[in-house]
Amino acid sequence: MSTTHLSKVAFTTLDLHPDVMTGVTSAGFEYCTPIQAQALPDALQGRDVAGQAQTGTGKSAAFLLATFNRLRTRPAADGRRANDPRAIMLAPTRELAIQIFNDAEILNSGCGFRLCLAFGGTDYEKQRTAISNGVDILIGTPGRLIDYFKQKVYSLNHAEVLVLDEADRMFDLGFIKDIRYVMRRLPPPTKRLNLMFSATLSHRVLELAYEHMNDPTLIRVEAESVAADRIKQAVYYPSNDEKLPLLIGLLRKTDPSRTMVFVNTKRAAEMVQATLQANGFSALAISGDVPQKKRMTMLKKFQSGDLQILVGTDVASRGLHIDNVSHIFNYDLPQDPEDYVHRIGRTARAGAHGEAISFGCEDYAQSLPDIEKFVGYTIPMVHVEPEMLAEYTRGKPVRRKPRSGAGKSRGNFKGHAKKTPDKRRRRPPRKNA
Repeated sequence: MSTTHLSKVAFTTLDLHPDVMTGVTSAGFEYCTPIQAQALPDALQGRDVAGQAQTGTGKSAAFLLATFNRLRTRPAADGRRANDPRAIMLAPTRELAIQIFNDAEILNSGCGFRLCLAFGGTDYEKQRTAISNGVDILIGTPGRLIDYFKQKVYSLNHAEVLVLDEADRMFDLGFIKDIRYVMRRLPPPTKRLNLMFSATLSHRVLELAYEHMNDPTLIRVEAESVAADRIKQAVYYPSNDEKLPLLIGLLRKTDPSRTMVFVNTKRAAEMVQATLQANGFSALAISGDVPQKKRMTMLKKFQSGDLQILVGTDVASRGLHIDNVSHIFNYDLPQDPEDYVHRIGRTARAGAHGEAISFGCEDYAQSLPDIEKFVGYTIPMVHVEPEMLAEYTRGKPVRRKPRSGAGKSRGNFKGHAKKTPDKRRRRPPRKNA
């Protein structure tokens, strides 16, 4: 963790159980990030926290350490079964749930809590069996967790901690009914520790906090100032025809080792991937339609450096905790200003520095004023010079085969809609007058 983005609060000054401190030492942490320094003192005293912080600022460690400390310093409730979790952690995406689980494994080195992970798309029976065999902390996405809950794989009767990460994203992805379903089946807010984190503490997020939390302390670490301090930003204004040669030219100049390129549609992602590959770059596109196992393999390759460039829609802008991403390209400017901050937040993580380059093209340049208003500053403009535009080979996207079962009629599971006779009443022919 870089010292350029740490507070003066040392973890040794906090009221952490010795077993929890073992995990802190294993992770190599010495000083808190700003969100940790502000959230942990209240959370360790048992007070609920609703925190606003950009991804990559250490909020996962904040709620994990607070949870571990709560469970280590209090005995489990009488009558609790081995498969009844003491803590529930909800995340909006599979990638974020996996990352929280990975962070938890490191920080859990001194506590030995049983951690279980549940998310959709793969490993249904494996995850179900793991929870049935015993769990202290259950981490996952809402749909899969509710599925297991309804099957009585576990109960929420003895949950002592609730963590809701990226609450604003829960609203964006339509999970809010699922979140309320879980919250209403937990013990009362006064009998549990409630920790909520979000990139923005909007009105709808605060409404959720006040409805299901116990007088939470509100903490804000402004994302915009963090992004402006550590990320070199620039915007180019290419025509639509200049976007690909400009991207190729800039990538050749930067010699990317770990770069993310954001687009607004799956079709654009496939086209950019194909063109980058045709021009000698190691690039793959990730979107919501990529099967989970393939997504995980892709992310491992990107993390290890075997994959140079990850092309993604906004499904990739949250929940991906990948170190040392040097460059972010907004090939398409996002239409939601908040997504700009989330996208560029993939670089300059945990105090590092990075570069974010955006294309204000003919289709999406109109989004720039709203983005600049949201972040509170003007993004420096760079003119597109002819020498920046590279000669390139345009790639041809390979269309994926539809998933098994795609296109089936809901009423006919054999995959073919039954032909039914046209029973509409036909008007009899008019008789001649």
